[in-house]
Amino acid sequence: MLSFENTEIAFRYKSNSDLSRARMLFGTIASPTLVKIGKSLTYFSLNLHLPIAWIIKPTLYKHFVGGETLDECEKTVRLLSKYQVKSILDYSVEGGKDRESMQRTLDETLRSVIHAAKHPDIPFSVFKPTAFASQDVLTLASENGKIDSETAKSIQFFKESVEKLCKTAFENDIPIMIDAEDSWYQPFVDQVVTEMMEKYNKQKAIVYNTLQMYRTDRLDFLKNALHKAEEGNYYLGMKFVRGAYMEKERFRAAEKGYPSPIQPDKEATDKNYDAGIAFSLAHLDRISVFSGSHNEKSNLLLAELMEKLGLSHNDHRIWISQLYGMSDHISFNMANEGYNITKYIPYGPVRNILPYLIRRAEENTSIAGQTGRELSLLEQERKRRNQG
Repeated sequence: MLSFENTEIAFRYKSNSDLSRARMLFGTIASPTLVKIGKSLTYFSLNLHLPIAWIIKPTLYKHFVGGETLDECEKTVRLLSKYQVKSILDYSVEGGKDRESMQRTLDETLRSVIHAAKHPDIPFSVFKPTAFASQDVLTLASENGKIDSETAKSIQFFKESVEKLCKTAFENDIPIMIDAEDSWYQPFVDQVVTEMMEKYNKQKAIVYNTLQMYRTDRLDFLKNALHKAEEGNYYLGMKFVRGAYMEKERFRAAEKGYPSPIQPDKEATDKNYDAGIAFSLAHLDRISVFSGSHNEKSNLLLAELMEKLGLSHNDHRIWISQLYGMSDHISFNMANEGYNITKYIPYGPVRNILPYLIRRAEENTSIAGQTGRELSLLEQERKRRNQG
């Protein structure tokens, strides 16, 4: 029976020094005050162009990031693969505001797609839409309002960039996931991704959209997407996450005077997430599922549903993932039972990837029980090793 309690399996890829560093890191993250101070000092140092890599790289960066380049990530990819855990390398540099930086990001992301296609332990590629267009541009495109010539060029660049990435993924037979964005400019992203699915998912799911299930409309969106796919005779690739912009979403809704697009509480979000997974598993003939969750109950439910449906643990249409540096008790125990497990591993230069690291620190602080759970498991493993 699947269990997440075996810390020997969860942390066997970590040395004693790795374990100690992780305990110290999560102990620090547990303090909202320290996280807030650290965030302020980090951005202050960035603005003054002060050297900060020396303190970030051996701590937060080492724990949550694979390396600065694809080659630097190889050591981590190979280590995880020893325990049947695959990797997804995500170039996590935040989207640039100018065309030149966006082009550099596009070139690197294309390299990551081709790299994944050649690597047996990297089953997916991924990108973030705002890497290739500003939020303002995507908002205008989603609102279908009047746009000037410069905005039209930016929209065209975005569409061409997405097309190039999806075409490259298709030609190299490697699935590609497109991350979700804020609700007010997600409509245009959904439109473009759907067009890519219609074009490249004729034989199987190559292009994957991402559904943030804390949104009240995503279950209906999923059902409508299935209807379109059946009518258009193509396959759906769906990545499920709970969502990461709740406070911002609610604030904007209140400010603009429209109903909040976010579920009222965590219980409703969990219910919606699980309903999306269950619906997709019931339609595996058309939908391939990528479940990105740190929630123990949701992962256990997915395993139970697969069992009830008579699906093998390694069914190629079902993948499960957690972020690198988090929830190893889920990832490694499920991998040990033969499920298709991946770790989402960001990579990029230290200075450029700091916004990602700050979000991870804030996330671990704000999610009820997240840091406490990590610390408890790490402490259990420390005691087990000492007793052994």
